[in-house]
Amino acid sequence: MSQSIRKQILCALFAAAMAICAQLSIPVGLVPISMGSLAVLLAGGVLKKFGTLSMVLYILLGAIGLPVFAMGKGGFSVLAGPTGGYIIGYVFMAFITGWFAEKYPQRKGMLLVGMVTGNLICYIFGTVWFMLVTQTVFWEALMLCVVPFLPGDAVKIMAAMLLSVKINKIITR
Repeated sequence: MSQSIRKQILCALFAAAMAICAQLSIPVGLVPISMGSLAVLLAGGVLKKFGTLSMVLYILLGAIGLPVFAMGKGGFSVLAGPTGGYIIGYVFMAFITGWFAEKYPQRKGMLLVGMVTGNLICYIFGTVWFMLVTQTVFWEALMLCVVPFLPGDAVKIMAAMLLSVKINKIITR
């Protein structure tokens, strides 16, 4: 199988994994807690720059109405709603994580830095968008959309870093 076809298949698989992980969610307020960010980090950590493509595919599937977003939602209205900035932020999270994974393939510490940075960028995109859509002030948005998610995201970052290293060893054999 050619490398190009293999990458395309892996991108599709990670987009599907993202759709599944997004459904593993807990509805709390306007922004649910979901396992989606774990899938994003894994896409970047395993697929490198192609992780970005898998997140673009995921967003396109949701934008056309497939129920791939958290809580079984789909459609452009989700992207235009309070959580849309976080969903768009997944593209940048995967890109940054993938860049670090590609640039420093043998350095777990740098992969960790990439994942933390990617998560931070996603928080920025999402929180700014949330503020615009809901007319919420910065501190309130921070308390609703970032602070409650920090402990879980820390765990997901560590898990994604460890899993990325293991998965990369398996798929490069």
